[in-house]
Amino acid sequence: MSIKGRIFGTVVGAAGLAAAAGAVGIARQNRIIGNRAAGEEVAFGELHSAPRVVVTDDAVDLHVEIDEPADHGGRPATDDDLTVVFVHGYSLNLDCWHFQRAAYRGQVRTVFYDQRSHGRSARSDEEHCTVEQLGHDLRRVIEHTVPGRCVVVGHSMGGMSVISLAEQHPDFFGDKVVGAALISTTAGGLDPGRILFPMVPLGLGGRFVGRVVRTLDRGHRVVDLARSWGHAVADVVTDLYAFGDDVPASHVEFVYSMLNATPFAVVADFYPAFATLDHFEHLEPLGRVPTAIICGTEDKITSVGHSRKLHSRIPGSSLLECEGAGHMVLLERHKQVTAELDDLISLAQAQEAR
Repeated sequence: MSIKGRIFGTVVGAAGLAAAAGAVGIARQNRIIGNRAAGEEVAFGELHSAPRVVVTDDAVDLHVEIDEPADHGGRPATDDDLTVVFVHGYSLNLDCWHFQRAAYRGQVRTVFYDQRSHGRSARSDEEHCTVEQLGHDLRRVIEHTVPGRCVVVGHSMGGMSVISLAEQHPDFFGDKVVGAALISTTAGGLDPGRILFPMVPLGLGGRFVGRVVRTLDRGHRVVDLARSWGHAVADVVTDLYAFGDDVPASHVEFVYSMLNATPFAVVADFYPAFATLDHFEHLEPLGRVPTAIICGTEDKITSVGHSRKLHSRIPGSSLLECEGAGHMVLLERHKQVTAELDDLISLAQAQEAR
């Protein structure tokens, strides 16, 4: 079994998750579990819906896609519909949620969006490439796509966006936001060299990386060209840093394609945000709602210690450690990750039904 531990907090513990299997939760949960392998039948990057645009408070257009439940019948979403909002990580895009999107398609109302300067969203100026701004962006997405309540799910930088939302807009939690998942992420204390390494294999310690990034950014077009030339090497680096165990070559190529599609100028714009990240004192709102923390024990970017610290600082949170998995645990252990999200969604649904 590849789950090292499932550690429950004092408030949302095993009894709480068991309660979620009652009433509204159990029927929906069983339907979701039945679709857990759906992503294996669809090629990476092929799950899309009609694009929408959400404009941020500094006028950046965010690319947004919404999957409605099969029983929706074409009606507009209402306050009774629970929505799950997925927030991707650094240098990735909304396609990274491939397996979760396939599992929930037709089952639950889901929202996916490309963070500023990533994927199909518009480029941001460097000044607004901050974790604080990402929290404001998530608020705008929720306000414009979620008529009722929602569960927010963030991976890596997306988890930082969720934590930023909790800091910048704590009133959302327990009211608009009724559940959260933090996957392979942290609230601070990150070695910025680690998070940059898969994009640019510099082989340098963290304190030297900032200077190198600023230097390379001046010639970012040359760096982008060099990254494409070094495809074979980049595949190896991506495999080593994104995954813990052996995975199909298609998984490695999929992650590499997302990383390589992110211009180095964007990589450089966001880099300072990780070097100064320190939000552990602002986690209190997450303790108001069911919060699931998920990580791989072999994560080389946001090590398992970060998730354990989040768990210790968020009362009532659950912690799922996937033995041997790396930073892209959402791909590498997608069935286990989706199972944990099933529990979280069912708990949120059961609470709404009360």
